[in-house]
Amino acid sequence: MPVQVSAPGRLCLFGEHQDFLGLSVIATAIDLDIKITGTPRNDSVFTVKMPDLAERPQPDYDEFDGAQELPYRNKRDYLHSVTNVLRRAGLEVDQGYDCEVCGRIPMNAGTSSSSAFTVAWVTFLLNTQNGHLEHDPTEIAKLGYISEVREFNEPGGMMDHYTSAVGDLLYIDCREPITVSPFPTTLGGFVLGDTHVPKDTTGTLRESRQATNAGVEILEQRIPGFDLKTTPMEQASECFDLMQPEIRRRVEANFINRDLCQEARCMLSGDEVDNERLGQMLYEHQVQLRDGVGVSHPMLDTLIDAAMEAGALGGKLNGSGCGGAMFAYAPGKQEEVAEAINRAGGTAYIIGQRSGVSVERW
Repeated sequence: MPVQVSAPGRLCLFGEHQDFLGLSVIATAIDLDIKITGTPRNDSVFTVKMPDLAERPQPDYDEFDGAQELPYRNKRDYLHSVTNVLRRAGLEVDQGYDCEVCGRIPMNAGTSSSSAFTVAWVTFLLNTQNGHLEHDPTEIAKLGYISEVREFNEPGGMMDHYTSAVGDLLYIDCREPITVSPFPTTLGGFVLGDTHVPKDTTGTLRESRQATNAGVEILEQRIPGFDLKTTPMEQASECFDLMQPEIRRRVEANFINRDLCQEARCMLSGDEVDNERLGQMLYEHQVQLRDGVGVSHPMLDTLIDAAMEAGALGGKLNGSGCGGAMFAYAPGKQEEVAEAINRAGGTAYIIGQRSGVSVERW
């Protein structure tokens, strides 16, 4: 019986560059996805066509025996890593499929194409092979994270995997044990803008994490009981002068963005959303990512400015930054903002919120 799995990309509204620090994020799944369609074979071999993923490190075609431990041809060989991780966890990968992968998520643009891919492949194998692994979305997210991040010793967090697997608008507390809480709110009015500027996700995240951790060490030494999650910025700021300027600006920005995330959590948990204030907070987050964390890019800034001049209430970079994509919050002005982004040299997508990973059989 043919099987099709669809896993969405995501926007990070608040908490960019904070999930790997154990802080909280607010993210939403979007209606751009990765689809994997497979037809069963009579052996344990998988053939996988990936015509839409030619920009990924792996080739656009793969063929392998799922019953065997698979070698890694590069550091992002996610088809192989997911298959290996699930087999080690107890899944009997012995039913082959002829598969095709189709993607509508911009590649290498910060919209979680790689995590959607790993979540989709985890879900596909769980639904086509024998074993006793949980099919719960949170377990799918954990397996996707292990396959993408831990298996290759990368610096990323779990926000992308949880958002793609669980779906909708989420508050994710990234400190172990991670908790995922859906909001009652459905947000619309988003326009994604792809700059087409390549980005180095792992390098950017690693640099951000190292600089912030260096500042946190100073704060831990000077402030009894310091906790990046709960210590007020007013208390921490007394030690900022002890840090090198490069470290200080990143640490200060992370405190501001942490508090913006909590303000947004309160708003989105209520009965009404103040669209004007939400847009302002998104742009405040962008200012800190640009000037504090230092991960914006001139093309990102150009598209955000163009979107706001066209009527967007706010916007920010999406993902690790230094290239990739931005998004604008423009309820009621999506068409005008999309046109402005296109005129400024980007590629615009009017997007909506959607549920998490899904499975269809026919």
